[in-house]
Amino acid sequence: MMAGAGEDVRSLFRAGVRAVLEAWPALQIAVENGFGGVHSLEKAEWLGGAVEDYFIRNADLELNEVEDFLGELMTNEFDTVVEDGSLPQVSQQLQTMFYHFERGDGAALREMASHITQRKCRSTATALKTDRETNEDEDDGGSVEEMEVSATNDGAATDGVCSQPEPSVPESQTIKEEDIVEDGWTIVRRKK
Repeated sequence: MMAGAGEDVRSLFRAGVRAVLEAWPALQIAVENGFGGVHSLEKAEWLGGAVEDYFIRNADLELNEVEDFLGELMTNEFDTVVEDGSLPQVSQQLQTMFYHFERGDGAALREMASHITQRKCRSTATALKTDRETNEDEDDGGSVEEMEVSATNDGAATDGVCSQPEPSVPESQTIKEEDIVEDGWTIVRRKK
């Protein structure tokens, strides 16, 4: 492989790693909510380089090794324990990217990065907040916060621009005042 072609594939691998991480809801929620402190965005950018270097320096990584590495980074840098089941999926995507990188398959890297970016545009993370007053002394100023992550199954994005998500059923997003009891707990009701 020529040096120029190798560098081109390396930059495609770098872009693919960043696409995978930018589409990872757990990381994006951590960044958007400042779980990594005031430098959360910079940490997320650094994370892309750290993951790329991890793959370059370690040959024949097992899926669980990649999961452990990503989990440690999220815990150490963003004070976040990822328990949503996304670590195996993200790890697999990264391993597949690295597989194509090792074989010099720039076309497959481009296609994967494009596909991941399109899927990212179809996924949304919405923070729902309901403020209430309470008699108890709470650190969070008396607000209840719920995070809902949903994905739509409709069309693909064009030109890297995500279309606005369809509004979901309002009753599924609201916390009714009678569902918040005195001690700050929220009653979760089954859908009928």
